[in-house]
Order: sequence, then C-alpha cells, then structure tokens
Amino acid sequence: MGITRRFKKGSDSLLQNNDKQWELINEGTSSVRSDYDFTQMVIPKLQAEDFQETADLIPPISADAETLNDKPATDDKERNKARKPWIKHFDAYIMKKFLGTFVFAILLLLAIVIVFDINEKLDAMLTAPLKETVFKYFLNFLPYFANQFAPLFVFITVIFFTSKLADHSEIIAMLSSGISFKRLLVPYLWSASIIAVFTLVLALYIIPPANVKRIEYTNQWVKNKRVDFGDNIQLQVKPGVMAYLSRYDNTTKRGFRFTMEQFDGNRLVSRVTAQDVRYDTLGRWALNDYTIRKFDGLKETLTRGSKIDTMLNVEPRDFLISKNDQEMLTSPELRHYINKQKARGVANLQQFELEYEKRFAMTAAAFILTVIGLSLSSRKVRGGMGINIGIGLMLSFSYILFMTVTQTFAISGYTSPRLAMWIPNIIYTIIAIVLYRRAAR
Repeated sequence: MGITRRFKKGSDSLLQNNDKQWELINEGTSSVRSDYDFTQMVIPKLQAEDFQETADLIPPISADAETLNDKPATDDKERNKARKPWIKHFDAYIMKKFLGTFVFAILLLLAIVIVFDINEKLDAMLTAPLKETVFKYFLNFLPYFANQFAPLFVFITVIFFTSKLADHSEIIAMLSSGISFKRLLVPYLWSASIIAVFTLVLALYIIPPANVKRIEYTNQWVKNKRVDFGDNIQLQVKPGVMAYLSRYDNTTKRGFRFTMEQFDGNRLVSRVTAQDVRYDTLGRWALNDYTIRKFDGLKETLTRGSKIDTMLNVEPRDFLISKNDQEMLTSPELRHYINKQKARGVANLQQFELEYEKRFAMTAAAFILTVIGLSLSSRKVRGGMGINIGIGLMLSFSYILFMTVTQTFAISGYTSPRLAMWIPNIIYTIIAIVLYRRAAR
C-alpha cells in the first residue's frame, strides 16, 4: 500500500511505493519523473495545514467491519461520559468564591461581635470562671448568633463577591462565552442550598441544646431572666380536668393550696384539694394533707389523708414560662409543646409558634436573598462595587425591620405566627422575581 503526500501549495506529488522508492508525479499531466534518485531524499517536517495524507489501495469495508468499528466508538462515548465530572470548573469556581467569602464574612463579623459582647458583659465575665465563659457561653453563643443571621450573611456575601467579579469584567466574560444568566444562577443556588441545609439542621436539632447552657450562664452571671415563681396558676390538665395553684416556687419545687376539679359536661364529678404539693424530677406530684370529694348526684364520698402520690400530665415549665424558653427546645419538642399547651387552652403561645416558624422561614430566605443579590450586583456599574454593597446593606436592614414589625403583629394577635414570619419572604420573593427578569435581559 502506497502513501501519497499531496502538497497544497504545489502541483507535484511525492509517492512512496511498496519498494520504498520515491517517485514524483505531476498531477496536471500524470507523468512520472524518475530521472532523480529519490531514495536518498529527505522529506522536511511540514505543518499540518501544508499537507494531507490519503491511503491508497484500501480494500472496501464490509458490513461486519463497520459493526466492529462502531462498537469501540460507543465504548469511547460511554467511557468519556463516565469520566465527565459531576461539577464543572465554572460551577466550582463560583461555589468556591461564594462559600469562601461567606465563611470569611461570618468569621470577621463574629470577631467584631466578641469584642462588643465582652465590653458589654465585662463585669460578669470577670466574676465568672474563665472556663465557663469560654466553653459554656462563647462556644454556644457564637453558633447561635451566626445561625440567626446566616441568611443576611448570604445576601451580603453574594453582593460583595459578585460585585467584585463584575468589577473585574468576569461576569461579562461568562455571559459573552455563551453562558446564560439562568445558567449563571445555578452554582449560586447550589451554594445557597449547602448553607441552608447546614443552618436548618443547626436550628432544628443542635443549637437548642446548646442554648440551654448559654442561657444558664447568662441567668447565673449576667442577669437572671428565669421565672421561678408563679401566683394564681390555673390550667387545664386534660379535657374536663382543671387544676389551680395559689402559689408555686420552682426553686423548692413546692406549691400551696392546690385544687383539681373534674367535670362531666357541666356537672362536677370530683374535687381534690391539698394544702401542700411537691414536684419531683420523675414527673410525680406528692399531695400533703389532701382531701378527695366524689359526687354522685346528691351523694358525696369524702376521703382524707396525709400524703398521696399522683401522676399528673403537668410540668412546672407548662405554667412558668421564661423569656427565651422557646430557644431551648428542638423543633420536634417545640411542636409537641405547642400542641400540648393548645389542648390545655393556653393562649400566650405566640413566641413559641414564632420561633417554630422562624427556623423554616429564615432557611427559605437564603434562596430569596441570593437571587436578589445576584440580580443587583451582576452588572458593572460606574461607581464601583461600593454602590452595590450599600444597596445590599440597606435591603438587609429593611428585611430585619420588616420581620420585626410582622412579629409584633403576631404577638398582638393581628396575624397568625406563620403568616407573620412568611410575609417578608413573600414580599421579597416578588422583589427577587422582578430584579431577576430585569437582570436576565
């Protein structure tokens, strides 16, 4: 089989025959020049665009050969598909910028918060043991603070690093290369999803137990906000059963002038009274100097005794509600507590319901604020990224203010806690859609 090298810039062709002897062929006249000894000829190295190779004397390809040739091509496609990375360099670049800037912003702000918090609680921290201050307070306070404002940190992060990309004309280069604005949003949402899932798990299960230690420290060394006393306590133990305590002291777990009445419709069935009651950690109530009266029409049965133990579905935290108690319950515990208190007819549960809804609403806010931040800062502006950062801070504070106002409405009873927590997200979702459509143009 001979290999023909045809030069694009000439009319002659060199052909090396099977005897490895060179012959010069003129393509115009098809004449062969053999008066030159081509066997010693050295062919110079040529560029790819200067020549092309064709194979002569190639036998026809059969159908079986075509089938065999197609199979390796399919295998190559599958192999290339298997080697294809699940995340592209473009997505990895944006996510690295996003998450890296977010972590840096969190650490920077937490450093500032530590300085101000120490300055505010300096006297208490000088009195408390250093070990408790570091491991019981700050180790639990910093994750709590960071998680509370994580969506706003996401917003400021997007504004900051996207403005920087736009200022360096990187956004323009991405869009000019064929990447649509919709495709540009994908790594942003992936990053927001990672942060949202992480903060949601913290808010639902991890931070509430940590808040128990943090609040214990502040109650002991800073300011005691725990409610340990209650007067004229009345609550529903279960449907048809009402309990009353003249006074209860949680430090001694002791109550006075206890009364429990059971009704069948509007008819009084029984009444239990005791001069003194005590609660233990096992959920038992011990009644001292008790009297039990049972009514059956006009017949009354009276029983007296010095002490009796009874199991009541009542705990001191059911009627001694302190500030920030809702922050010490995980979400399943919080939901159970709300349902149990509603069954007893307790009305002042707005703070607990707001805390429950807030944990989910703040997680959804991370996605909304990410879209707003990208839409605002993706264009290169004449004033630099300072304008975008200023707009981002203004929107961040407006979001906090709006959420505070709606919480006040819920506490006052004008709206439900769920609606109060989701109204800011609904409003800012509309803003995000409008800004996204404008930026996508």
